[in-house]
Amino acid sequence: MPKLKTKSAAKKRFSFTASGKITSQPAFRRHLMKNRSQKMKRQTRGTMVLSQSDAKNVIKYMPYK
Repeated sequence: MPKLKTKSAAKKRFSFTASGKITSQPAFRRHLMKNRSQKMKRQTRGTMVLSQSDAKNVIKYMPYK
């Protein structure tokens, strides 16, 4: 069988922790931030661990992780 290709978009947006969980940046931080509450701005800093249902979709695009 031929090698499977990793989706470039997934490779740039997601990374794996040592325990195998998937981390990503939270959504809704690009623009129109003046309309967002301070709590929302604070909670979307840094990275987050994806839920199991979302992680299943990402794993399909990264076959060798």
